Amino acid sequence: MRLARPAHDAILAHAREGAPAEVVGVLVGGRGDDDRVTRIERARNAADTPRTRYELDPAEQIRLIDDIEAAGDEVVGFYHSHPRGPEGPSATDAELAAWEGYVYAIVSLADEPSVGAWRWTGERFDRLAVTVE
Repeated sequence: MRLARPAHDAILAHAREGAPAEVVGVLVGGRGDDDRVTRIERARNAADTPRTRYELDPAEQIRLIDDIEAAGDEVVGFYHSHPRGPEGPSATDAELAAWEGYVYAIVSLADEPSVGAWRWTGERFDRLAVTVE
């Protein structure tokens, strides 16, 4: 996945601002063999326990997707943070993943902040290389 530097920095800033709760948002850009994220759209974490889970409100998700598509962009995937944990997907992340073929980026604030990315196959997450441009 190619991640524009401003989008990368915005994801990290969102995660830092939201800590110790998890944050969530949408990855915006162009889909394809070499997904390209040019910007993000922040969303409100609607989970009952935002320190340990994330949930994107369905009405907000629809509004964001409509706005993204109206601007001529595509939803590349979604991101959320693990304020105290690793950047890898958790068992809960796999249970909640619903967008087969889309990218799920995870920000870890443990140790050195980092952004990892995975594609949901419908059964598992496949790790993607992240290139910050």
